Amino acid sequence: MEQKIHQGRNVKRFREMLGIKQEALAFDLGNDWNQKKISLLEQKDVIEDDMLRQISNALKIPVEAFQNFDEEQAVNIIANTVTTVNDNATGQLFQINSTINTSEKWIEALEEIKKLNNEKIALYERMLKEKEEMMAKLEKLINK
Repeated sequence: MEQKIHQGRNVKRFREMLGIKQEALAFDLGNDWNQKKISLLEQKDVIEDDMLRQISNALKIPVEAFQNFDEEQAVNIIANTVTTVNDNATGQLFQINSTINTSEKWIEALEEIKKLNNEKIALYERMLKEKEEMMAKLEKLINK
């Protein structure tokens, strides 16, 4: 029995890994979006390609990550990365499976995602500071 990949759950996983709240993602997706719509979106098994592209742009994560990431498969890859072989002549040998390269690529991709998220947070903080400075200037002008 083939297990289907739950794209909405993957959106939620990556959003949470990045430390982004549903409200923030809704803001990034536009005026038609709110926290409740994001919650409903994250419950969908399959998300339309156009919507996945928008989410991909907002979170800076490849569309393929939402379409292909399967938690059970990832756990199996990690579990099978090191396999034990019992050999009478040499005892126990450890063979490193080629899937370790895949795991390393995922780690690199997640590190890049984390870096991009930190840059995004820094940008939001700068924008907020500039907004506060502009508000202070406007208050000064109004109170003159």
